Amino acid sequence: MARDVLELRELSDEALTDRLGEAKAELFNLRFQLATGQLENYARIGVLRRQVARLNTLVREREIAAAEAAGSEG
Repeated sequence: MARDVLELRELSDEALTDRLGEAKAELFNLRFQLATGQLENYARIGVLRRQVARLNTLVREREIAAAEAAGSEG
C-alpha cells in the first residue's frame, strides 16, 4: 500500500486527475452493477472507495501547497 501511495505522489497533476476520473467511473459502474444484481466482486467497491479517497487527498495536498506557495510570493 505504501508503495502505491509513493507511485501516486510521483504522478503529474494531470495524470493524478485522470486516475481519479477513471477510479470514480469504475466505482460508478460497480455500484450500478450492484443495484442491478450483476456484481461479482463485492470487495472491489471497498478498494476503489479507498483509492478515490487517496487520490482526493493527494489532489487536495497539491492544491494547498500551491496556495501556500502563491501566498508566500506576494
